[in-house]
Amino acid sequence: MASQAISTGLEKVQQTLDGSVEGQKLADLRKDMKNYHDPNNVITTDYGVKQWNTDVWLKVSNDNKTGPMLLEDHAAREKINRFDHERIPERVVHARGAGAFGTFKMHKSLSEYTNAGVLTDTSRSTPLFTRFSTVLGSRGSGDTVRDVRGFAVKFYTEEGNWDIVGNNIPVFFIQDALKFPDLIHAGKPEPNVEVPQAQSAHNNFWDFQYLHPETTHMFMWQQSDRAIPRSYRMMQGFGVNTYTLDNDKGERFFVKFHFTPQLGVHSFVWDEALKLAGQDPDFHRKDLYEAIDSGCFPKWDFGVQIIPEGRQDEFEFDILDATKIWPLEDVPLQNVGELELNRNVDEYFTQTEQIAFCTGHVVPGIGFSDDPLLLGRNFSYADTQLTRLGTNWQELPINRPVCPVMNNNRDGQLRHTITKGVANYWPNRFEATPPAKKEESYVDWPEQVAGMKQRLQSKKFKEHYNQAQLFYNSMSPPEKGHITAALGFELDHCDDPIVYERMAQRLADIDLSLAQAVADQVGAPVPQKAGRENHGKTSKMLSQTEIQPKEPTIETRRVAILIADGYDAVAYNGIVAALKGAKAIPYTIGPKRNPIYAAGESKDSGKGVKPHHHFEGMRSTMFDSVFVPGGADSVSTLRNSGRALHWVREAFAHLKAIGATGEGVEFVRDACALPGIEFSSSGDVVDSYGVVTASKVQPENFKETLKMAKGAKEFVDAYTYEIYQHKNFEREMKGFNMMVAY
Repeated sequence: MASQAISTGLEKVQQTLDGSVEGQKLADLRKDMKNYHDPNNVITTDYGVKQWNTDVWLKVSNDNKTGPMLLEDHAAREKINRFDHERIPERVVHARGAGAFGTFKMHKSLSEYTNAGVLTDTSRSTPLFTRFSTVLGSRGSGDTVRDVRGFAVKFYTEEGNWDIVGNNIPVFFIQDALKFPDLIHAGKPEPNVEVPQAQSAHNNFWDFQYLHPETTHMFMWQQSDRAIPRSYRMMQGFGVNTYTLDNDKGERFFVKFHFTPQLGVHSFVWDEALKLAGQDPDFHRKDLYEAIDSGCFPKWDFGVQIIPEGRQDEFEFDILDATKIWPLEDVPLQNVGELELNRNVDEYFTQTEQIAFCTGHVVPGIGFSDDPLLLGRNFSYADTQLTRLGTNWQELPINRPVCPVMNNNRDGQLRHTITKGVANYWPNRFEATPPAKKEESYVDWPEQVAGMKQRLQSKKFKEHYNQAQLFYNSMSPPEKGHITAALGFELDHCDDPIVYERMAQRLADIDLSLAQAVADQVGAPVPQKAGRENHGKTSKMLSQTEIQPKEPTIETRRVAILIADGYDAVAYNGIVAALKGAKAIPYTIGPKRNPIYAAGESKDSGKGVKPHHHFEGMRSTMFDSVFVPGGADSVSTLRNSGRALHWVREAFAHLKAIGATGEGVEFVRDACALPGIEFSSSGDVVDSYGVVTASKVQPENFKETLKMAKGAKEFVDAYTYEIYQHKNFEREMKGFNMMVAY
């Protein structure tokens, strides 16, 4: 059955895509695919000889004695040898990742700015592969650590591969690529003890940050909620560097690329991220896979910021400086396309691990600016693929273009292409494989350059604090509190006083009150004077609270429903139906994984509900919300369970929506009874800081068609609205989350 399901799935995709560019890429990949579940398969060696026993090495033995193994067992040696060489060098950075296939479409042509077909042809559907990643950690590190996230996209266009190798943060730590080895060495585990793993909370990282003022803007982003995203599906993507576009009129434009998630931008709270790194270190990987597998395809709006050549010097910052954003007030964002991820990988290693991105991969109509970080990356990315994958890395199925490839590059390890013919050079006497016509080729922009050969950046590159202040000023009060707490955590893990004392002074260059709060927390001298005056300016869409779905939705939100024997079937069945109708994912959690029976339901009926997990197998951290239905016996059992109580308290402290009906209201009251938190005592719905309760409910109170709204009178509408909000920050601003033990 597994074989049939896999085969049928691939055939359906092929039928859907036949004749399209996506179909071409899938067909290209299928040339190298094998179906492990094919019933005709048997085990062979790599050289094709069938094997009847791959469990016992050939040896000198009899029924009573096991003797020495024989080297002549070539098949055994091949099996062990292949295993010994399964690993390739992991990426120095972005080692831990997850990826998926998808499509890219333009709904508005950019022909005014470029002649790149992928950006001008609105009839195209371009196949792509996107890889998300953390930066500092090894392949075995956790998903939810505090870190920048990689957001890399390979577009398989009709003109060749185009790679956007970006992050979920629009700026970077350094201005010149030559500092990259130092930056990463400082962030990686300290060399004498090889700790900490996948963390920036240590002396070397923060020593580097202080000694390089250009990092100031970026470390503010890295200490914000952006560095602990709820999901890869709920974070922005940015090209970071400044690229160029050129059109048929001979005009050039500077451009930055943006991807904005249609689900909005959402993050964990820090305690939640910390716990998940141990409780479920694969959380983000599984989240992406499950969403696509369930048909809830993640989507991002594709946008551009464009500056015509000739206007690049009109700004107070240098537009080629990767440590700076282009504020939307100065350069508006144009959303012109859509990226959708709609197919999971077939095999992790051959696709997600072996995919290789290069910032130097562009197509006609797209080019490079003089961004010094970009130009260094263009060299570095191609170079690192040679170490990881070998000289023929672009022949690997996941890296192959869908368009024809032909040149005079030859040989090297693991060459796959067989090129027939006498000549392998140009010009040749056959006039075979000549250069393409100029008008159909990539042509470097004829830029006029004048200057001295010297190690120097322009004057505007020397200003490092204005945009750090702009970012901090633009944060909401909860976000500012999270940055303060994050810096307090990070610098608390620095045991060299010179590191955290210096950093307290650096923070005074951004905001004095921030510096004072952090210094007091980490034991540094408290600054009494700002290093520079805060200009007080703000900018749009720097606060992630401004990036929300166009319409309220709880699609793919995970909701834990806590029940025990004797639960209220009306409330349970009603909430399950309502959540599924809204494309949320309900999970039943009980004291055991064997069937649980509703009030009045006989255990002999065989109609019990089998929970997805039991209280000890999961934690509230793995869900977006917790719901407790009534039922006197069920709630009595929950009240006697410290773990069940902890589920609700922890969800409350993590600012999640909590729903309860009937006797479940009293249980939730037990967990988070605080002065100021109100609970329903009648049929009325009470929404108190995201705790939504209704003591009396009827079947008609649960409906599959939702009208999510703040202050809704129907329980389901009010409760699902709070889930949509993701976190109830009013609860945090009142300090309620710090009043419960969790």
